[in-house]
Amino acid sequence: MSDTVIRFDLPQSDIPHHWYNIQADLPRPLPPVLHPGTHQPIGPADLEPLFPMALIMQEVSQDRYIEIPDEVREIYKLWRPTPLLRARRLEKMLDTPAHIYYKYEGVSPSGSHKLNTAVPQAYFNKQEGVSGLTTETGAGQWGTALSQACSFFGMECVVYMVKVSYEQKPYRAAIMRSFGASVTPSPSSLTQAGRGILAQNPHSTGSLGIAISEAVEAAATSGGKYKYALGSVLNHVLMHQTVIGQECLKQMEVAGAYPDVIIAPTGGGSNFAGISLPFVHQNLTAGKKTRILAIEPAACPSLTRGKYVYDFGDTAGIAPMVKMYTLGHGFVPAPLHAGGLRYHGMASVVCELYDQGLIEAQAVPQLETFSAAITFARAEGIIPAPEAAHGIAGAIREAQAAKEAGEKRVILFNLCGHGHFDMSAYTAYMNDELTDYEYPQEAIEAAMAQLPQI
Repeated sequence: MSDTVIRFDLPQSDIPHHWYNIQADLPRPLPPVLHPGTHQPIGPADLEPLFPMALIMQEVSQDRYIEIPDEVREIYKLWRPTPLLRARRLEKMLDTPAHIYYKYEGVSPSGSHKLNTAVPQAYFNKQEGVSGLTTETGAGQWGTALSQACSFFGMECVVYMVKVSYEQKPYRAAIMRSFGASVTPSPSSLTQAGRGILAQNPHSTGSLGIAISEAVEAAATSGGKYKYALGSVLNHVLMHQTVIGQECLKQMEVAGAYPDVIIAPTGGGSNFAGISLPFVHQNLTAGKKTRILAIEPAACPSLTRGKYVYDFGDTAGIAPMVKMYTLGHGFVPAPLHAGGLRYHGMASVVCELYDQGLIEAQAVPQLETFSAAITFARAEGIIPAPEAAHGIAGAIREAQAAKEAGEKRVILFNLCGHGHFDMSAYTAYMNDELTDYEYPQEAIEAAMAQLPQI
């Protein structure tokens, strides 16, 4: 491959025909999901009030590949396959012998990877006669994607947006409303969960856990009109995202390279899983030795400082309990700008991979993250979302380590979304209004004291 090539594209015929399900290859099966009331393993009937049966079956499937419906692939053609790019200008700026590649998911209509799962979730709900979907959103990228997907299928969309992000990113809410969604800052007075939080703290800035509680309650009390859709964490959500990594495998082959390390930001685990799981499959079944590195914020360090225990997926304790690395379901994050990464727990699949030593994790502080974002933008011309910038910070760390070691490493990271609607965060950074924040150990210990006893 020519040393001047920087972009590696695939034809639409190379859009994957199947999602990859890593449950077929895990050395140790996932721990069971528990009912929040009985603490017993849940079955399909327990999930049916919230999800369509097709997605429930995907959630528990042990099949290695799940076929992507033709109607979903047709919508994928609006932006897939997404480009793989060689960050040559960044390499030069860093003066590193490393070769840096990034998969750019910001070319989707919603501006991030989230539409990869929003479309099939809306499709399978529509197939089962559901009128609309409820959901939560942090930074707003998931809410944007689901509102677009619901619009594609003529469905209603009800979004509870974490209040601090709602205030920081008003144009995200405007986009969702443009696609017909209703958007409510969370916690709100519309649900029992929201009213309970406001009674305790009228000035609550919200969290993903709180917004999940509200969205789950809204679906469960709708009399079957609505189902609930989640943008991360669940097995079927991570599986839908594997179109990213499957395309990457082909694109790296076109580039004549194979990654020594794969890096992605990690909040609930969806974009990280999307790029990494097909490569984990290669590690497990084809003898590859690629390092897989999850990057999370130091202000919300679930993998690096949480405990691997059963916890509720939401703040109010009405969602199922999952064994995961958690900071405690009562965790309310500092009002930092990486809203999509401010979740108290982590996807079960990602937690199992980490617990089994199949992936690594690092936490990076906010100022390093924004410094990396500015460096990348000035080199490559793309303003990354603050969430995506965590992955860039990890890639820069690896590139600098390669320079110090004098090694020609191949680095691949997932640029999961652009930051065009995050400029208030960039303005705050450039005005020296942001600070680093380490989540206090005493706060973690207090949250751990409230964990359910299993």
